Amino acid sequence: MDRYSRQILFKKIGEEGQKEIAKKHALILGVGALGTHTSETLARAGVRKLTIIDRDYVEMSNLQRQHLFTEEDALKKWPKAEAAKKRLQQINSEVDIEAIVAQADAALVERIIEDVDLLIDGTDNFETRFLMNDIAHKYNIPYIFGSCVGSFGMAFTIIPGETPCLQCLLKKLPLQGQTCDTVGIIAPTVQMVTAHQSAEALKILSGNRDTVRKTFVSFDLWDNEYVSLKTGALKDKACLSCGEDCTYPFLQADANTKVAVLCGRDAVQIRPAEGESLLLEQLAERWRSAGYEVGGNPFLLSIVKEGRSLVFFKDGRALVHGTKNLDEARRIYHSLIG
Repeated sequence: MDRYSRQILFKKIGEEGQKEIAKKHALILGVGALGTHTSETLARAGVRKLTIIDRDYVEMSNLQRQHLFTEEDALKKWPKAEAAKKRLQQINSEVDIEAIVAQADAALVERIIEDVDLLIDGTDNFETRFLMNDIAHKYNIPYIFGSCVGSFGMAFTIIPGETPCLQCLLKKLPLQGQTCDTVGIIAPTVQMVTAHQSAEALKILSGNRDTVRKTFVSFDLWDNEYVSLKTGALKDKACLSCGEDCTYPFLQADANTKVAVLCGRDAVQIRPAEGESLLLEQLAERWRSAGYEVGGNPFLLSIVKEGRSLVFFKDGRALVHGTKNLDEARRIYHSLIG
């Protein structure tokens, strides 16, 4: 146990807590900025198993804030999950690392969820976060939410049956609707969010769930703002994800983004979940502020990103021209929409 001696000396973990950590399996969805930090922390802490899921590959722009990756990974466009696995195994060969290069949909996550003890948010879009939220409540697994953009970050630990869920919170708390591709991000923002996530993970995995923070934390490092919001009153008994009559709507097919290659065309159509729409004027303003050239008319917007021409419609649909790769189209779409 010399490897973990300093962690064991921390009395609130101790030898018994370390033994508990060594039995646990954590699932991290998304191995970008948040996921690389939290996966490294848990690997160094000595968890039994880490499962990491990511659909993307490493790019040079990732290296500014995404731990574990190298220039070689970016030049080879190595899948993030596999690149992270390689580095994590070098850090701690005792940990079982399972890397899955795929879109994290409900079918995939439910197939591997059986012995998972903790869900950790490392994703870049709320579609996947709502899926994780429903998985957490359906299978009674704690879920640690985290999000960051620019110098702004948020974190919250969701304990099924005790705390409000993500759906409850976001009905009351406003979202900024920004992405790293439109307003950028500084590395300390990531580190602050993952410090909260990792500390909460260690509490849960070591058997100290009673010390889990009960507040929703948000901060702006640049403007020196920090808010800790009590959330008990936000729990909604009628919530379909965590209320008295749960239906887990984000595990159902009509809650998922529909992605399909258009017949006879070098283009992919993306349709968001039912009931979602786009505010084109707000999107145009956001993208122009980020330096993109935006065209269009009262019915649609057009924008070019990564050499692909995208057209967005009021009903939420988007066409990604110049590719038939569904994962590429989905990645570009989420980088702009969030």
